[in-house]
Amino acid sequence: MRQARYLLRTLTKGVHRLSFSQFLSYHAYTIWLFTRSDLKSIVGPETAFAVICALSGPVLTTGAAPPTLETIKQTVEIAFWVWINLLPLDIANQRQPKAIEEDSINKPWRAMPSKRLSCEQARGLMLFSYVLAGLTSLCFGGWECFIILILLGFHYNKLGGADDSAIVRNLLNAAGFLTFAFGASEVASKNLRFSLNRVGYQWFFIVGAIVFSTIHAQDMEDQEGDSARGRRTAPLVLGDMCARWTIAIPVVFWSFFCPYFMGLLLVAYAPSVLMGGILAYRIVRYRTVAADKRTFGIWNLWIVTIYLLPLIKRLSL
Repeated sequence: MRQARYLLRTLTKGVHRLSFSQFLSYHAYTIWLFTRSDLKSIVGPETAFAVICALSGPVLTTGAAPPTLETIKQTVEIAFWVWINLLPLDIANQRQPKAIEEDSINKPWRAMPSKRLSCEQARGLMLFSYVLAGLTSLCFGGWECFIILILLGFHYNKLGGADDSAIVRNLLNAAGFLTFAFGASEVASKNLRFSLNRVGYQWFFIVGAIVFSTIHAQDMEDQEGDSARGRRTAPLVLGDMCARWTIAIPVVFWSFFCPYFMGLLLVAYAPSVLMGGILAYRIVRYRTVAADKRTFGIWNLWIVTIYLLPLIKRLSL
């Protein structure tokens, strides 16, 4: 109750002239702006990972695949768990003074650089979001992952883990992806009654390696803002072209290795190899900010294509 009163008090500062519906609409849009960039890179892919993991049945889990309709019904619950755990992390990241400076260059539409709320209001919203995320994790599952995400977020934001080393930045991003994926899968398993088998755990670590070796695709479009902030991201440390090759080569490797790991027929290599080839070509060939934004969108489609491979394996059994 104390957190709720604090949040209401801070969010109503300066908006007394708004009607109740306008107040709700204003802050709902503000909340959406905090997570907008990560809907395609975290909420969508990690929800898909959990659903595909469940549908893959004995390929990744200890039981038979649950009914497809029952699994689809859990999608909203899984997506909400991912989103509500993402929200306080995004607010914690974007309310930092250096982040506001960076976003004023790279993403001026975000809530903080566009001055939709103050730093005090953002702090109140962040604290309340942590409470909601914790309660959701207690009800839906994924409590341990909720705690791990808080620790990762503290390292990423407060300790500057994302700023001083491109390698540490990629490690933290990979750890975050894995934690979201594991938490989402735990939410799915609680309702659909399955657990991961040995191959399932191996697949988790392969996904972590994929993210670690290619996630700096997201940094290509943000070089101007990252440079102003003093971040040591891969393109700023290695140089633009060298960083692009450090993405393209692993993308091609993983596009072939993952279907091989799943023991798929050669014809089933086509989705990951085709998407990986397009991604690798674009990352090297097209080097404008606008092109890099589209290329990172393709990276998200490619990672979901990789996630689909266990389901393709199960359908071929």
